[in-house]
Amino acid sequence: MTPKPEPPANQNRLRIATYNIHKSIGWDRRKRPERIAQVLSEIDADVVALQEVACVEGRGPERNQARYLAEELGYQAKMGQTRRYRGGSAGNLVLSRFPFDHVENYNISTRIHERRCCLRTDIHLPQGELLHVFNVHLGPLFFERRRQARNIFDRQIVCHEGLTGKKIVLGDFNEWTKGLASRLFGSHFQCAGTKPTLSGEGSYPGPLPLLNLDYIYFDRSLKLENLTVHRSRTSLAASDHLPLVAEFSVRHKNAGKAERAAEWLSNETALVERRNGGVGRTHRF
Repeated sequence: MTPKPEPPANQNRLRIATYNIHKSIGWDRRKRPERIAQVLSEIDADVVALQEVACVEGRGPERNQARYLAEELGYQAKMGQTRRYRGGSAGNLVLSRFPFDHVENYNISTRIHERRCCLRTDIHLPQGELLHVFNVHLGPLFFERRRQARNIFDRQIVCHEGLTGKKIVLGDFNEWTKGLASRLFGSHFQCAGTKPTLSGEGSYPGPLPLLNLDYIYFDRSLKLENLTVHRSRTSLAASDHLPLVAEFSVRHKNAGKAERAAEWLSNETALVERRNGGVGRTHRF
């Protein structure tokens, strides 16, 4: 049994990961979801966005992978079907140690290639705030990827005025050069993504990761503290991608109000002191 994720010790920190698990098929062509579970246990993230997850009814963890990973790791899970797969479905999955609120799966497909979706999950953070997580898997073809990215913004999927919580958009964007999709997301969000080099710091392909197809975009209410591509013996064999893991510090709305109130009180106290020749007064509220 894989160890279950523990609640975060520091509720002002948030660890997020994105991982294309390739239906749990590794470089040895064997379908072994237990390896994916081991990798996720190593990461120990609060929220995980997975792409290419297979869910087929029947016995064995390799069939309903969403159920297996959620139960094995103790996460709550929400699945967004992208297409039919062997009598079941395949698509995007969000795992969270925090409770879900609203879930919606958006069809962003074009007619060029296979169906693609953006899975939105609204998650309640420990401090009572809402986190909007958008799990994206864009197509591999240049023109379909451009249209899919435009669909996300033209339909206001990630920028609707009703989305008042913190936002993270992450997944497999299939864009190894800076194209329209990167520019669109980069104009609305800050980007956490490694720069691929000959030293193998990208996320694809697993054993020799020279390319970066996986990205994490976030809004200004979050501060990026650390970003890593998770490399371990298991992760190098479990899928054709490596997981991208980001750690954020969370600026809470109430904390911001408290800071502004403290600043106002300090200014008022200084003003009173000046008016009274340097003698301050204590105010009781």
